[in-house]
Amino acid sequence: MKTIFEPFKIKMVEPIPILTAAERQAAIKTANFNLFTLPADTVTFDFLTDSGTSAMSSAQWAAMLLGDESYAGSTSYQRFQRTIQNLTGLEHVIPTHQGRSAEALLCQALLKPGQRVLGNTQFDTTRANIESAGGISIDLPDPANKNTQAEDPFKGNVDLHALKQELEDRSSEVAFFVMTVTNNSVGGQPVSMENLRTTRQILADYRIPLFIDCARFAENAYFIKTRELGYAAKSIPSIVSEMFSYADGALMSAKKDAFANIGGFLALKDARLAEDVRRRMVITEGFPTYGGLAGRDLEAIATGLDEIQDESYLSYRIKSVDYFGRGLEEAGLKVVKPLGGHAVYIDAKASVPHLAAAQFPAQALAVALYETIGLRGVEVGSLMFGHKDEVSGEEIPAPQELVRLAFPRRVYTQSHIDAIIEGAHEMARTLDQLPGYRIVEQAKFLRHFTAKLDRQDCEVQS
Repeated sequence: MKTIFEPFKIKMVEPIPILTAAERQAAIKTANFNLFTLPADTVTFDFLTDSGTSAMSSAQWAAMLLGDESYAGSTSYQRFQRTIQNLTGLEHVIPTHQGRSAEALLCQALLKPGQRVLGNTQFDTTRANIESAGGISIDLPDPANKNTQAEDPFKGNVDLHALKQELEDRSSEVAFFVMTVTNNSVGGQPVSMENLRTTRQILADYRIPLFIDCARFAENAYFIKTRELGYAAKSIPSIVSEMFSYADGALMSAKKDAFANIGGFLALKDARLAEDVRRRMVITEGFPTYGGLAGRDLEAIATGLDEIQDESYLSYRIKSVDYFGRGLEEAGLKVVKPLGGHAVYIDAKASVPHLAAAQFPAQALAVALYETIGLRGVEVGSLMFGHKDEVSGEEIPAPQELVRLAFPRRVYTQSHIDAIIEGAHEMARTLDQLPGYRIVEQAKFLRHFTAKLDRQDCEVQS
């Protein structure tokens, strides 16, 4: 069928805000041109993130009524534990209130100041937790990412040659490795099973543990099934099982592929490490069998982890993202290829080439999308990943300037997407007139969340 239809029925609706262009312009100025500080009731289409923004199913809502709120050893935790053990094959399951808490606990338990953490590409909170623990985050992305228009099927992979070189030179300084699936920072690109398997083999020679950041594990499994030789006939659960078989542990924000509005977990193979983490978490997260979550949240996550492995849903989601990306490309925007699983990424460097990196072109494009369409996305460029050099004080730009438009799961319909595409056609006519931005105020870590910005006069690059 040519028509992409939602493989679910809608039982509840929520009105969305519809503002005039003038009202949106006033709202973003009041928010200091930061889309994170923009009130949600001024946003028509909210694609800021797919984290915690999903619509839960009737089965999840029903499961929440079964929530056991016992402080210790609740039946809800027991179901949560069994579900994750069956999913990952990892024995020790520790709930956390969200993914970044799992990151923090892992870094506190395993990372010493000055040690290095390798990965295909760490996302913002992972990097911040590594650095706040005194560690050094090292990204080893696939070289194919340098060309955003290349159609390589697994651009989320780690660069195996660079990994081998890093370990030959400094293996004694490496604490652990994190493989993020799908690879959010490079356009939601998947990691192949072959790359994951080979990475495991390389790390094993140096006795370096491998952890999977599995926030979008099911989407990655679907790409393996549809793109990797030898997996077309395999089921999603069997592919997922093989993925986790190569890991010493897994950390997840359940606010993504588990459809939950809050929560996460850390699952581990090593009993000693698990006990260390449990001792630490009591200080901040709570007792180890609830980890900052209500019993009803544990029930919702367990149900969502089962639902996400439905192949008909995954097919619909990937096709919807592809449809959206092709529509934006037809409107005149340069999108990262191949189109990923949870979001469409726009290459701002190619879409607004008249703005230099110091003018934050991705932020400029993200603001324009909001002002003209009412669409809130997020900058994944020099505002998020740039930093000041400690010696010179100069601003070091990010390697790429992207705008991420992340799809909340089961929230928007096909007509919403068509309306956004129509607006993009109008906006594309004035891309060469977009102004740049400068930072007025920023925090030391995760500056993009709270930074205050102001517009610059449009200065064309030479």
